[in-house]
Amino acid sequence: MSSQEGGAAEPGPDTVGPSTSSSTNNDAVTGDVITVTIGATVPTGFELTAAEEVKEKIGVDAQISKDRGRIYFPITTDELFQVHLLKSVDNLFVVVEEYHLYPFKESKEETLMEMMQLATTLPWTNALAVWKLNGTLKKKKGYRKGGNGTKVKSKREATDATVADTEQQELPQAASAAESQTKAESTTSAAESQTKAESTAEAETSAQDSEEAEPEAKVTKFRVTCNRAGDKHSFTSNEAARDFGGAVQEFFQWKADMTKFDIEVLLNIHNDEVVIGIALTEESLHRRNISHFGPTTLRSTLCYGMLRLCKPQASDIILDPMCGTGAIPLEGAIEFNSSFYLAGDNNDMAVNRTVNNVCHIQRRRAEKGSASGLPIDTVQWDLCNLPIRTGSVDIVITDMPFGKRMGSRKKNWDLYPSCLREMARVCTPGTGKAVLLTQDKKCFTKAISRMGGLWRRLHTVWVNVGGLHAGVYLLKRTGAVFGQTPEDIHESRGTVNAQGDENGDKQLS
Repeated sequence: MSSQEGGAAEPGPDTVGPSTSSSTNNDAVTGDVITVTIGATVPTGFELTAAEEVKEKIGVDAQISKDRGRIYFPITTDELFQVHLLKSVDNLFVVVEEYHLYPFKESKEETLMEMMQLATTLPWTNALAVWKLNGTLKKKKGYRKGGNGTKVKSKREATDATVADTEQQELPQAASAAESQTKAESTTSAAESQTKAESTAEAETSAQDSEEAEPEAKVTKFRVTCNRAGDKHSFTSNEAARDFGGAVQEFFQWKADMTKFDIEVLLNIHNDEVVIGIALTEESLHRRNISHFGPTTLRSTLCYGMLRLCKPQASDIILDPMCGTGAIPLEGAIEFNSSFYLAGDNNDMAVNRTVNNVCHIQRRRAEKGSASGLPIDTVQWDLCNLPIRTGSVDIVITDMPFGKRMGSRKKNWDLYPSCLREMARVCTPGTGKAVLLTQDKKCFTKAISRMGGLWRRLHTVWVNVGGLHAGVYLLKRTGAVFGQTPEDIHESRGTVNAQGDENGDKQLS
């Protein structure tokens, strides 16, 4: 069975785990409406932002797990479609059961045996009902066309050292159709082909034969994915997934399949907290907007969190001077469309990717009958000498080069001060804001100190970006006049360090 294993979990804020422990309180049935707990993986560091979005769009309080990067919230099945409208979550799953203080045995054999027994006593009914309903909703929305169950799952990407992206299972309807197709020359296929060519009586006989063959064709395929964090466990993730999955297979008489599965069962273990769930998403929702990826493309969910941090208002001019593939301004133009976005880069390939991504979204909206226009424009420029009027931008938001895949730490020492100074020039004094992401914390802190009071740091959100510990810095533009403060007057616009210009031209995308 699939697994992802982490060592000692990264300490997070003082938060609580899923709502209740080890009972069926999560799954209350009222008539045909089921109340369940939904779990979601989110970009680490933006758990509070995700909880705020859940409260805003669904109207329920979300709880943040002690295991960073996850939130939990209750929902009724008649509102299940709303969870797919959330923009800050990577993956969704329905909770089968949860234990806050699971009594792990000291012996590995005893622990694994207990997990096997646990699989047969869990309240699976409501979670499976939600999984089936979720599949029906996605089919109605056209997420899946046809019954090709041979699609290989996309590569899984970790949101944290201990948090794995979950992937959506194939629909049961798609799976059964795929079973019929892949079992070539089967009785069902032959019967169906005869139905089209023969008389009504023969067709009825064929239909009966098809129905008799159906039970074998509808064997459900599944896999178990174990995400484990903590250094006090006597077992590995692979061992837990293997033994727990074996018990699930025996209990349901499902067939294990690591790639072409219908259901993905999640076994999340964080120290002494255990949550069992069923995945509701096929692939991470962070890939929703980008079709042309670059070497450092940000997740759409992380972009959304950065945008919410700066609270865009109607008619704001929002600038991304190092847009790369345009992930940030594109997310903003879609979700906060009362503002206008300027996306620019000094790398022509990056600009082309941004234009292609914008065109892709416009075509997709036009196909759905929606207005295809987006409040966004793309420019190629020198990021240390922007063709923008002084004080005309409300918000600057960008992903700065970390000095790893793009640029270098050494070059950042010249590039960062030049960029921050130019951002301060175009940003409105007194009211302007900047949201900047970087992993080069030492260089960034030094650059801010050289800005002569042009920027004031308000807040920092620590996030995980591809395994790197980075910071999202919220800055406020002070009322100081650009070019007249002691520290920045010697390098005002037009006399920016030439090496910084060269770094910007050649290293960013």
